[in-house]
Amino acid sequence: MDNLISLVNKIQRACTALGDHGEASALPTLWESLPSIAVVGGQSSGKSSVLESVVGKDFLPRGSGIVTRRPLVLQLHKIDEGSREYAEFLHLPRKRFTDFAAVRREIQDETDRETGRSKQISSVPIHLSIYSPFVVNLTLIDLPGLTKVAVEGQPDSIVQDIENMVRAFIEKPNCIILAISPANQDLATSDAIKISREVDPTGERTLGVLTKIDLMDKGTDAVDIDKFGNSWSHFTWGFIKGIVVEKMLEGKSYRLKFPWVGVVNRSQADINKNVDMIAARRREREYFASTPEYKHLAPRMGSEYLAKMLSKHLEGVIKSKIPGIQSLINKTIAELESELSRLGKPIAADAGGKMYSIMEICRLFDQIYKEHLDGIRPGGDKIYNVFDNQLPAALKRLQFDKQLSMENIRKLITEADGYQPHLIAPEQGYRRLIESSVVTIRGPAEAAVDAVHGLLKDLVHKAISETIELKQYPALRVEVSNAAIESLERMKDTSKKATLQLVDMECSYLTVDFFRKLPQDADKGGNPTHSIFDRYNDSYLRRIVTTTDLKSSRCNMQTGSTVLSYVNMVCASLRNSIPKSIVYCQVREAKRSLLDHFFTDLGKLEQKQLSSLLNEDPAVMERRAALAKRLELYRSAQAEIDAVAWSKWGAIFCCISTRYRSNKRRVLRKISSIACRRHHLRPEYARVIK
Repeated sequence: MDNLISLVNKIQRACTALGDHGEASALPTLWESLPSIAVVGGQSSGKSSVLESVVGKDFLPRGSGIVTRRPLVLQLHKIDEGSREYAEFLHLPRKRFTDFAAVRREIQDETDRETGRSKQISSVPIHLSIYSPFVVNLTLIDLPGLTKVAVEGQPDSIVQDIENMVRAFIEKPNCIILAISPANQDLATSDAIKISREVDPTGERTLGVLTKIDLMDKGTDAVDIDKFGNSWSHFTWGFIKGIVVEKMLEGKSYRLKFPWVGVVNRSQADINKNVDMIAARRREREYFASTPEYKHLAPRMGSEYLAKMLSKHLEGVIKSKIPGIQSLINKTIAELESELSRLGKPIAADAGGKMYSIMEICRLFDQIYKEHLDGIRPGGDKIYNVFDNQLPAALKRLQFDKQLSMENIRKLITEADGYQPHLIAPEQGYRRLIESSVVTIRGPAEAAVDAVHGLLKDLVHKAISETIELKQYPALRVEVSNAAIESLERMKDTSKKATLQLVDMECSYLTVDFFRKLPQDADKGGNPTHSIFDRYNDSYLRRIVTTTDLKSSRCNMQTGSTVLSYVNMVCASLRNSIPKSIVYCQVREAKRSLLDHFFTDLGKLEQKQLSSLLNEDPAVMERRAALAKRLELYRSAQAEIDAVAWSKWGAIFCCISTRYRSNKRRVLRKISSIACRRHHLRPEYARVIK
């Protein structure tokens, strides 16, 4: 039991230290899942006196109006007999308080530090741990007292603000409500009962405490009867209230799931006289033991019984909630790690660290870009589509046969002859026809370079969007994008120059063997095995000097056909070589040196300029810091729960080992069997656990 309550105490302290107060937040909260006991009551209901009676020390601030303005998480730790009592605050971790009057002053000072001296309230709790041999292991949350009227110096909304704060704590399903109600007031109007029933209609989470029972009984004595004048009516009212309280304590009226507990606190006169708690507890025991109405209830009345009952009840609730808390912690850790991974790592402080961070981010971007080109990620296949479909289609649209029309052939051959017609063969005409046709391939070649360049740019944008780390740093993202695009522009210029040179090379030197292998036209009387460059045979000379339109047309047709065959051959050759040039100059270089110029310039930057590249969105930085704190909290909680679990299984192991010390196999079987039963596993899983 002590381990479980101590476990929740540690987790609650970690929650407060790391900013988890259970308030409304976009971050997951562990506080709400932890079982706790919240003390609820109206002003002057005896709430503070009940807490001091449970602790056995006078340590809470007192005064008129709203004294408790922040939740006080009071953690009680039982220590060995004879040890000295002391108190510690979470905000003063290495300071021990042995004077509990100083504890009271520190609570007041810490409240003022958070809320100022304006009597405002705050939901940020104060954590106080008290170590004593005279307490039970228990955690209570003291909430501000419910009130109906704002006092001087407080806003009119203070009444609703306090109710909202109290409601925010007690409406959580894991909160146990300790409702404090004075017995000398009409219970039908009790603030604690009213708000408890609103959030817990069935009373399953509510524990009722009746205070000032002794004062209610005094209301029926002779002195008060004479004071009020209407002695009979007042005596009757006091008598009826006494019966109602007795019935409540017996569980016969104002029923809750758990029995009401009556307590007798110190009176204001006792407090003024500094009556210690030991004497007050003795008088409380004597009161219940000697009062006829409550004598039969005495064993389960009083602050000592209340403390033990609360400790036992809290332990049972914690025990039932632990599996759910473990599941929540494991799930939330996975979610927090995932989001932190998405947000990326925080920025290094020194210049070397900043440089390394930038280089590492650029390396990740470059790797993603290469994966797109290599087919690991989609996009690179579109480049092949340019070579396999777009370029061939563009070459087909050139329509060389129209370029080699009879009119154009006649025009170019005539122009090539100039003032003096060719003597043997129209060689200059051939060259001009071929050059004018081949040069048109520059257009599709240039278009292919531009198309691949556009695809490479698209892949840059896609790789940048897929590099999670670049999303953290807008300035670096812009610089990397610009540097990559500039590199691609340089590569495009180089590629375009090299690709067009291929076309120009075909224009500058013709493949002579192609023409030597062309057969003569047999119907002109020539020898088909002779080349058309064999210009000295009679048949060719006769064909050249033929002046009739028909013969002239035939000659031009043969010339056009020869040139078209050569141009088609060149076109087929360039269709294969243009993609090679583009891949070599653009794709290959993009994979090898996309950010080389950026890295060169990066080495010249000073720390201030490096910092400007890593300027992050402040909202992202705040979110990461908050998530890191919350992850630290959940991991700490996970470690604490695991430690308790292992200590429990260690005890079981020792017990079983003692019984079966000669048979290790039986020990393992026994432990696995217990694990299966406790965790509702099927027996066949015992082998896995073992």
